[in-house]
Amino acid sequence: MVSRSCANFLDISSWDLLDFPQTPRTLPRVMTVPGIITDVDGGDITSEVTSSSGGSRERKIIVANMLPLQSKRDTETGKWCFNWDEDSLQLQLRDGFSSETEFLYVGSLNVDIETSEQEEVSQRLLEEFNCVATFLSQELQEMFYLGFCKHQLWPLFHYMLPMFPDHGDRFDRRLWQAYVSANKIFSDRVMEVINPEDDYVWIQDYHLMVLPTFLRKRFNRIKLGFFLHSPFPSSEIYRTLPVRDEILRGLLNCDLIGFHTFDYARHFLSCCSRMLGLDYESKRGHIGLDYFGRTVYIKILPVGVHMGRLESVLNLDSTAAKTKEIQEQFKGKKLVLGIDDMDIFKGISLKLIAMEHLFETYWHLRGKVVLVQIVNPARSSGKDVEEAKRETYVTAKRINERYGTSDYKPIVLIDRLVPRSEKTAYYAAADCCLVNAVRDGMNLVPYKYIVCRQGTRNKALDDSSPRTSTLVVSEFIGCSPSLSGAIRVNPWDVDAVAEAVNSALKMSETEKQLRHEKHYHYISTHDVGYWAKSFMQDLERACRDHYSKRCWGIGFGLGFRVLSLSPSFRKLSVEHIVPVYRKTQRRAIFLDYDGTLVPESSIVQDPSAEVVSVLKALCEDPNNTVFIVSGRGKESLSNWLSPCENLGIAAEHGYFIRWNSKDEWETCYSSSDTEWRSLVEPVMRSYMEATDGTSIEFKESALVWHHQDADPDFGSCQAKEMLDHLESVLANEPVVVKRGQHIVEVKPQGVSKGLAAEKVIRGMVERGEPPEMVMCIGDDRSDEDMFESILSTVTNPELLVQPEVFACTVGRKPSKAKYFLDDEADVLKLLRGLGDSSSSLKPTSSHTQVSFESIV
Repeated sequence: MVSRSCANFLDISSWDLLDFPQTPRTLPRVMTVPGIITDVDGGDITSEVTSSSGGSRERKIIVANMLPLQSKRDTETGKWCFNWDEDSLQLQLRDGFSSETEFLYVGSLNVDIETSEQEEVSQRLLEEFNCVATFLSQELQEMFYLGFCKHQLWPLFHYMLPMFPDHGDRFDRRLWQAYVSANKIFSDRVMEVINPEDDYVWIQDYHLMVLPTFLRKRFNRIKLGFFLHSPFPSSEIYRTLPVRDEILRGLLNCDLIGFHTFDYARHFLSCCSRMLGLDYESKRGHIGLDYFGRTVYIKILPVGVHMGRLESVLNLDSTAAKTKEIQEQFKGKKLVLGIDDMDIFKGISLKLIAMEHLFETYWHLRGKVVLVQIVNPARSSGKDVEEAKRETYVTAKRINERYGTSDYKPIVLIDRLVPRSEKTAYYAAADCCLVNAVRDGMNLVPYKYIVCRQGTRNKALDDSSPRTSTLVVSEFIGCSPSLSGAIRVNPWDVDAVAEAVNSALKMSETEKQLRHEKHYHYISTHDVGYWAKSFMQDLERACRDHYSKRCWGIGFGLGFRVLSLSPSFRKLSVEHIVPVYRKTQRRAIFLDYDGTLVPESSIVQDPSAEVVSVLKALCEDPNNTVFIVSGRGKESLSNWLSPCENLGIAAEHGYFIRWNSKDEWETCYSSSDTEWRSLVEPVMRSYMEATDGTSIEFKESALVWHHQDADPDFGSCQAKEMLDHLESVLANEPVVVKRGQHIVEVKPQGVSKGLAAEKVIRGMVERGEPPEMVMCIGDDRSDEDMFESILSTVTNPELLVQPEVFACTVGRKPSKAKYFLDDEADVLKLLRGLGDSSSSLKPTSSHTQVSFESIV
C-alpha cells in the first residue's frame, strides 16, 4: 500500500512537486569530474558513472537550513553585503580539519532576496564564500520553516502533542508538502555542485530529514551523513506523526546518523524496530542497522563549543570591564546565572518558581542571592511563546515584590539583545549557572559557562584566584550526561531544584575547583572541532565499501531506498537454469517451505494446488531427487504434501528425514537422550508467563520460544536474557541454544538444514548417483546454513565431477547464495519452468527406448 503522504503529491521518479516557484538555475553547468563538464539539466547523473580523477580533492558539503552568513543591504549603494557569521556551527566545525580541506555550504539566507537579484547574489556567494544559496519563496519559507518545522516537528520532538486545537498545531498535510518541496529545492542545489564519487555530504538538523531520499535516489552511492541537533522522542510520541515512516526512511538513506546522546539514538532505533521491523547490532563498538544490504551506522557524540571564539571574546577589554562592573554591582551577593531563549521548553518560569521556593525555604539567603536571567529573543512566535513570556514577567514581579527591597532585586530579568561581550562577562562573574530546560537537544550554555569561568591569562578573572564553577542542570538536556560533576535536577520538582541551588552555593571551594577541573578538561578536549572530525572519520569508514557492491534503487516516492548487494548476486532466471537442467541426468533439489513455497505471513499454511502440481511434476522425473527442508513438524508436512509420493521431506530442520512417502522416517539422533527437555521447559515457561504475547512450540526434536507477538523491545530483551540463562543451564548438555527471527530455540547438536542437505547428497553418492546439478532455494537464516553447506559439500573429492550449483535466496537481501528470486510467485514460476522441461524430455526418452528394442 502506497503511503498517502507521498502518493498524492510526490513521486520522486518523476519529481512531481507542489506548485511553489522553483529555485532559479544560477549554476547551469558544473564540472563534476576534472575535464568533464556536465549539464545537470540535460540528463541524469547516476551512481554508475566512474571517475577518472585520480588526483581529485575531497570536499565536505555542509547542508543546513541557513548559510553561515550575515546579510544586510548597504543603505548607500543598495547592494547586498555578506560576511561570515563567526558564531555559526557550520563555520566553526572547520576547526576539525586541515586548512587544505575545502568546504562548500548549501542553505538559505536569513533575508529575502528579490527574484531579479537572486542570480547575481548566487554567483557572488559561490565565488566569494563557496556558498550555494537556496532561494525559497516567502510563502514556501513560512509554510516550511514556521509551519511544519517550528509548529509541528519542533513541538513533537520536544514531547508536546497537540491534544487540543488551542494547544499546539495539529498535523497539516499542506505544511508537510511544503516541507518536502523545500527539501527538494535543497537537493537540486546540492546536485548542481556535487561530485558524487569524491564529495562527502553532511546534512544538519531536522529541517532536512527527507533530503537524503532525494539525494540517494539520484546518486545511489553518495557519501551521506546526517546529524540531529534536537532530541529524538520516544516511539510512543514519534509514532503519532502521520508521516513517521517517510521521515525514518529518509534518515535511513544516510550512511551515518548522529545524535547528541544515547537516549536520542535509542529512541530512533526503537522507532525503526517498531515501525519498520529493523533490528540493530553493535559491530566492533559501532551501532549499525542493516537496511536492504546497506549498513546505516549510528554516531553518538555531543557537539562542543569553539574554544578560540569564547577565549577571544574573554580577552576583549570591553569584556573585562563589564566583568568588573558586574562583580561590583553584585558585591557581597551570590550570582546565579540563567541564559535561555524565550521558549516554552526552556523552563524559565519553573526556574523562577524554584528560586521562589529557595527564598521561602532558606530564608537566610534572602538579600544574598540574585538570579540574573538573560532572555534571548524567541526563535518562533505564537500563543505559547506569548504565554511563556507573560508568565515569566508575572512570576519575576511577584518574587521581587515579596523578597526584594529598594536596593535589592532577587530576580533580574534582562530581556533585550545582549552583546556577546556582556554575556561572556556574566558567565565569567557568575557563582552558579542554572539550566532548567524541560527538554533541550543539547544546550551549550553550561559549556560556555565553564570555559568563561576558566578565564584567560590576563583579562576576565584574576590570575591568582582558583578556577571554580558550579552547575545545576536539568536531566532532560543533551549536555547533561557529559557533565558528570554537575548537580542534575528534575526541572518539574521545584523543591529539588531549590535544594540543588542551595547545595551549589554552599559547596566548599575545594569541591567546586575539582568539579570545575573535571568539566573543563572534558569540554576543552571535546570541542566543536573534535566533534566534527570524529563524525567525518566515522562517515568515511561507513562509506568505505560503497563501490564493492552492486546497487539497485527500489520503492516509489519517499519510500525509495537502495538495495546494496554483492556484485556476483543476480536474479535466477528460467532461461539461465533450464539449459543446465536439461543436460544433466542426476539432480538434487532442496526447497524451503514457509516463505519459499507459501507466504510467510499466510494464515492458510497448507500448500496451494499449484504448489502441489509443480512439486509432483518435478518428483515424477526419475532424474530428480526433490526434498522439502523445513523447520515444521513431520506430521504437518507429510499430510500437506501427501499427493507427492516421490517427494523427500527433511522435517524439523533435518532431525527427521524421509526419502519418499513409502519410506519410514529416519533419524540419527537418540530419542532417549532428551533429559535436557526437563531443564529447558520450566525456563521457557517462566519467560512465557512473564512476557505477554509469547508462546512455546513443542517439537519432537526441539523446544522453541516465540516472541513475534510481544512488545518488540521487551520481547527482544527477554530473548537475550533467556539465551544467556539457557546457555548457562545447558552448558554440559548435548544441545545448542540459538536465537533466530523472533525465536529462541533449543535443539540437539548437529541438527541443521545444512547437515540435512549434506546427508541427502552423501546418500546419492553412496548409491552411485552423485548429483550433476544441485539447486537450493530458501528465504531465512536457517537456509543460509544450507547454502553454505551445499557450496562446501560439492567440492568434496568423492564427487568425481563437480556439479553445477544454484543456491538461491528469496528476496533481495544479503545472502551466502549467489542468486535471488523476488518472492514466492517467482519461485513457482521457476519450478514450473523446470517441471515443463522434465515433461518435454519424457517423449524423447520413450522414443529412444522403442528404437533400441526394435533393434534388438
